[in-house]
Amino acid sequence: MSKILPLAQDHLTALVQQSNPLPAFKSAIRAACETLDAQFRAGEDIRTLISARAQFVDQILKAAWSRFAFAPEEIALLAVGGYGRGELHPFSDIDLLLLLAEDSGRQKLRTKIEGFLALLWDMGLEVGQSVRTADECAQDAKGDLTLTTNLMESRLLCGDQGLHQRLLALTDSTKLWPSAEFFLAKRREQRSRHAKYQDTEYNLEPNVKGSPGGLRDIQTLLWVARRQFGTLNAHVLVAEGFLLESEYALLQRSQAFLWQVRYALHLLAKRAEDRLLLNHQSEVAELLGFAETDIKQRIERFMGQYYRTVKSISELSELVVQHFEEAILNAGIQQSVRALNPRFSVRGDYIEASHPQVFNQHPPALLEIFLLLAQNPALKGIRAGTIRLLRHHLDLIDESFRQERQNTDCFIELFKAEQGIHRNLRRMSRYGVLARYLPEFGRIVGQMQHDLFHIYTVDAHSLLIIKQLRKLKWPELAEKFPLASKLTERIEKPYLLYLAALYHDIGKGSGRDHSEQGAIEAEAFCRRHHLPDNDRELLVWLVRQHLLMSVTAQRQDIADPVVIHEFASAIGDETHLNYLYLLTVADINATNPKLWNSWRASLLRQLYGETKRALRRGLASPLKRAEQVRLTQSASLDILLRGDTDQDDAEQLWQQLGEGYFLRHTAADVAWHTEAILQHAQDNGPLVLIRKTSPLQTEGGTQILIYAPRQQELFAVTVAMMDQLNLSIHDARIIRRRGFTLDSYIVLNADGSQIGDDRERIDEIRLNLTRSLQNPDEYPAIISRHVPRQLKHFAFPAEVKLTPDAEFGGNWLEIIAPDRPGLLARLGRIFMEFGLSLQNAKIATLGERVEDLFLISAHDAGQLADPAFRAKLCKHIQKQLSPKL
Repeated sequence: MSKILPLAQDHLTALVQQSNPLPAFKSAIRAACETLDAQFRAGEDIRTLISARAQFVDQILKAAWSRFAFAPEEIALLAVGGYGRGELHPFSDIDLLLLLAEDSGRQKLRTKIEGFLALLWDMGLEVGQSVRTADECAQDAKGDLTLTTNLMESRLLCGDQGLHQRLLALTDSTKLWPSAEFFLAKRREQRSRHAKYQDTEYNLEPNVKGSPGGLRDIQTLLWVARRQFGTLNAHVLVAEGFLLESEYALLQRSQAFLWQVRYALHLLAKRAEDRLLLNHQSEVAELLGFAETDIKQRIERFMGQYYRTVKSISELSELVVQHFEEAILNAGIQQSVRALNPRFSVRGDYIEASHPQVFNQHPPALLEIFLLLAQNPALKGIRAGTIRLLRHHLDLIDESFRQERQNTDCFIELFKAEQGIHRNLRRMSRYGVLARYLPEFGRIVGQMQHDLFHIYTVDAHSLLIIKQLRKLKWPELAEKFPLASKLTERIEKPYLLYLAALYHDIGKGSGRDHSEQGAIEAEAFCRRHHLPDNDRELLVWLVRQHLLMSVTAQRQDIADPVVIHEFASAIGDETHLNYLYLLTVADINATNPKLWNSWRASLLRQLYGETKRALRRGLASPLKRAEQVRLTQSASLDILLRGDTDQDDAEQLWQQLGEGYFLRHTAADVAWHTEAILQHAQDNGPLVLIRKTSPLQTEGGTQILIYAPRQQELFAVTVAMMDQLNLSIHDARIIRRRGFTLDSYIVLNADGSQIGDDRERIDEIRLNLTRSLQNPDEYPAIISRHVPRQLKHFAFPAEVKLTPDAEFGGNWLEIIAPDRPGLLARLGRIFMEFGLSLQNAKIATLGERVEDLFLISAHDAGQLADPAFRAKLCKHIQKQLSPKL
């Protein structure tokens, strides 16, 4: 230790003898930390650093302990937990147990104990401590597995060895926790922990310690091994036949890499931090030697190694846990063996190769085993020995293997299975079979998508879509996905959907349009797997067009018959529409669960319904805008005439609204608006109406209609107040006429939840909007909210584009910018400052970025035709919406 750390034994002795040792202790600790951190940056072996820090702290604690003259027979100082294992990261807790010989010593030694702990805290050490007798430890450990494992790792620092031995005897896990109970409890604990991280290793911001494949998984194996074999030395897993020597070496390398990551995180955060946050990933990568100058490439290469590392740990953990299951839960039980076919048998609940030469003698068995698992869903998985055989024979999957008809038929058959498709594709991916069989899939394994829109790697996302498609069949999800749930029953060949999910993003990272590249790869796959022409056409089309529906719903006015006709023409028939709708719903939910909200659901449902009607009407006879207006007016009039509304009054109002209004609103909305406007006296100020957009509570946002005398500030005042009310605007439909303005907004709460029938919330919104619109001079302040941490990480300059629109008049303003609180409110103020009126808006937030479209006009008609004015406007918007980079 002395060659790494500056604190030698004579220095420790000097510390003890000083009347006020605190400055010297702090100086020694600071020097040690600086030395260790410098060694880390210089590339010193992480195991040496972790151990050296623990040894250094041992010496500090011993020196501090000696100042209080504790009698060894009365109390002992023990290191427990991770520190007990002799592992200490820069800001890890230093877990201590002050072990009393007798309960009476608690009061007797209280002053000394408090003085000792106070000295440690004054030094700046992160100490976690408990004061117990051995009997108390034993009693508490009976019901506390975490305490049991902490004590299993205890290490004597100061005091009587006998006290420690008595503690170990009383808290021996073989007495307190029967082996099976200990194993099952640890397995439940692990599954519960994994569930907190969506049971995947591939999160955008994983936890190095707690996520699947993290350091805690390794510790869990060691705790179970300690309970079973009496040692914390991981090599016992090799001696007992649970791991091969090569697998043990891989486990050690994987642990060392995660230790490096964790050390770097602590160093950068200057505190105990186990989350691999976006804002740390680039710097961690640089500290670990990833030297790419392009930050995105550096992060992606580093995170790729991280994902491969945790995947390896998960694989090894699966092997060892299976061995423990057999050794602990099935000990002494004669397991039945039954043959599935000449190549595979079932032993207990696991499938195994009938003999070691199975894959050599019959290479197609490398795929067949996964089909058998799908056909026998009661099986828990593959026996550890057979997993090793699989991995050992992966080189048999070559180009000849991929072309063999028996193998291609088997692979397609897996996608047609009644159960277990996603589960067994994940197994194929974990064991490396899928990447060998589909080299194009191998290129996206561990490929990070560096944005907030995608929270999983490309391969994990693709497999999750298949899982999501399978879940749409569940009755319990019929309420959340009513249309998708019905359509799953009408799909004739669901296997094509699953294959489309597997291939839809397979072109990412190719440097080309990933949809086109994916379609090329899908075409080759279909031909190699002898799919019928109709199936091949549909699958390739789905891959090529997998973004079409979501882009159309979010970026275009789907109330416009022209838009619907163009979309329907691209779709072609109801079969393609049904498949694409299901793929789109699953894609959004598997990309990021937070993306799916009631408004996005309603947009897709509306687009699906309108397109289906267009297809049934016939593409040769598209609905004209005028006809759509007439139908909407006729249906609205039917509703109004059932009440007390005068037809002439309604039609007189409608003449002022223009064609666009009736294209953008349903007949029910038109009737609702008309009745309220006709009953509203102009001198009563602005009219604010609020209600849900859909009778289905699971879909739709809340519509806010504002009818008011025309004024320049209306949009700016409205969106600023909505921002203050924590409302998220998803659509805006603006009508400006000579004497009035009629604006409608679709909103959700800022967290994506619906307002629904919350009367108190609705009244709050109506009251505040009305007050603001009555007093536009009292412009609502744009609240300067804290920018979420993740959004700060994705800073890029705003893109602003202004394009004349010959059909509707005005100009389309396209803005792509980092999402920030109050963005629309700032934009509304700019419109006000430049004398601009808003005619229409299409608002889309995709992860960390907004992609919004605004149809604008100027009060001075010639201004937007002036190149200098246009340039000034675009430059100002870009400046205001771009974060400081």
